[in-house]
Amino acid sequence: MAGLVRNIVIVGGGAAGWLTAGVLAAGRDPHPSLAPRVTLVESPDVPTLGVGEGTWPSMRDTLRHMGVDEKTFIRACDVSFKQGTRFTGWRDGGGEGYDHPFTAPRGWGDLDLAPWWRAYRLEVPYADIVSPQPAVAAAGLGPKQARTPDFAAVANYAYHLDAGRFGEFLREHCTRRLGVAHVVGHVDEVIAADNGDIAAVTVREHGRLGADLFVDCTGFGARLLGRHYGVPFVSVRQWMLNDAALVVQAPYPAPDAPVATRTLSSARDAGWIWDIGLPTRRGLGYVHSTSHCDAAGAERVLADYLRNECGVDPDQVGAPRLLAFEPGYRETCWHRNCVAVGVSAGFIEPLEASALALVELAAAAIRDHLPMTRGDMGVVAARFNERCRYRWERVVEFLKLHYVLSRRDDSVYWRDQRLAETCPDGLADRLSQWRHRAPSRHDFDRIEEVFPSASYAYVLNGMGFEPAWAGEPTDQRYNDAARLEVDLAARQREQWLAGLPAHRELLDFTTRE
Repeated sequence: MAGLVRNIVIVGGGAAGWLTAGVLAAGRDPHPSLAPRVTLVESPDVPTLGVGEGTWPSMRDTLRHMGVDEKTFIRACDVSFKQGTRFTGWRDGGGEGYDHPFTAPRGWGDLDLAPWWRAYRLEVPYADIVSPQPAVAAAGLGPKQARTPDFAAVANYAYHLDAGRFGEFLREHCTRRLGVAHVVGHVDEVIAADNGDIAAVTVREHGRLGADLFVDCTGFGARLLGRHYGVPFVSVRQWMLNDAALVVQAPYPAPDAPVATRTLSSARDAGWIWDIGLPTRRGLGYVHSTSHCDAAGAERVLADYLRNECGVDPDQVGAPRLLAFEPGYRETCWHRNCVAVGVSAGFIEPLEASALALVELAAAAIRDHLPMTRGDMGVVAARFNERCRYRWERVVEFLKLHYVLSRRDDSVYWRDQRLAETCPDGLADRLSQWRHRAPSRHDFDRIEEVFPSASYAYVLNGMGFEPAWAGEPTDQRYNDAARLEVDLAARQREQWLAGLPAHRELLDFTTRE
């Protein structure tokens, strides 16, 4: 077929590059003869970011589609199970907290339990009433039993993982099992075709490498889409104030120490700290605004957390690594025959672990349009770009939601986060509507929403968002239905607490097999 996309070159490795390669190479085409050849070229001298250590539950389907064995993946990438995120200090600045679990509230889509919760059980956090998962995570239990099949779940789960080892694992799997060609070398030049497409890249050690479609996974520099094509970068700094992260790894006090089964997110005076438990270590990072905190102050905050929350002497873990970033995204992610995936396409901040999920969505969208001709590419690119813009806007709004609802008044940073001019118009409009009704599927009606309406409900209610209406619900049918769902959640919670193993016990069993 004339003009068929038969060769795809991915420039850049790491988790984004190799995940994209795996998704494309595994394919879904019923006619394998039409499947494109996938080549990945990466420099041996460019380190990966190595901080994307949290995933979404969607990663289970992505890895399964690629033919990955879950137990092998867990052993190779120092994986633990993730059941959601625990937010501490975001609302009032004290020790209060709330959970954003991976299971939707009971009855969600048909019944909003928030009015019943406010009227009768306000002293108990919303998530603890409507979902059994926060109690499971708080008890340090795993999301499934030892003999539960690969990728199957009792409680919905994602992964915490070593990002560097994940990229290496994917490279091995893609080259050995999926036929991805691997070229190690430095891209010196991007060669343009007469029509403005990219005809090839020249690799210093290997010469010219041509393709029909190029995927830019070169990180913040966006070597192809940004530097070659000059596609503008859209900064969202006016809304998202954070622009740096100090990253460090910390040991456990003992080899058998419990492993947290949720991401711990602790608010601080000028940002927040992530704390991710892997089987062999903890990964931590202080995400902050350099306009509100100098380098020495950021280091003190992270050192205090290591000392007080991890029981670790900061001098024993080495100097933290600084990751500086400009929050934003490319104006278009697909231009001519070049598409950016991962940090090349954009980066906001690692709150709610959206980075790898956006890679999954982008890679799957490219795959699902294959086989494709060059003549089709303009239409495909327009649709892809519209979806990307929509997703970036939703990511910005959802992450900003965590800040605008805060009641903290103990620093300039938190006061600035609540200023009207730092709140996106779309989020302000939604908050106005949600004063009178709960978030619903009508607010977010895409098939592949980045954050579903249930996620908004967990944050709104966890942060103490107050609707215009209050008081005891008067509809007896609603009260009866709500009480039934709450009772079912409580019953399920007791079953899970009684039947699920300790998280480390589950991990030990999985790695022994």
